[in-house]
Amino acid sequence: MYDERLISHFRNPRNAGELQPPAVTVEVSNPACGDILRLSVLFENGRTCNAAYKARGCTASIAAGSALTELVSGKTPAELRTLNAAVIEEALGGLPAESKHAATLCMDAVKAILKAI
Repeated sequence: MYDERLISHFRNPRNAGELQPPAVTVEVSNPACGDILRLSVLFENGRTCNAAYKARGCTASIAAGSALTELVSGKTPAELRTLNAAVIEEALGGLPAESKHAATLCMDAVKAILKAI
């Protein structure tokens, strides 16, 4: 059902946890399924230098949060604005229709980070 890349992020999540201030931390949720994503991003010299996440939800949401922390690494706010759900899905080897909400949840978190900075 899931690509091996997604399974790898689920079984071995990258950057799990939360960063302390001055990192920016946001929490977003999907009221339809109940998934929650907390994303912390630390910026230095106009770029993300560290990112961490906590997720409560389905396999796809946990894996997508992990992939997201890798995708935002080293990015400027302008580069973060170019991210979209398709990029997250691609990093996971694709998502079945019933799991696409995981990539949307990640994008909600990125948008919240951009509003907070």
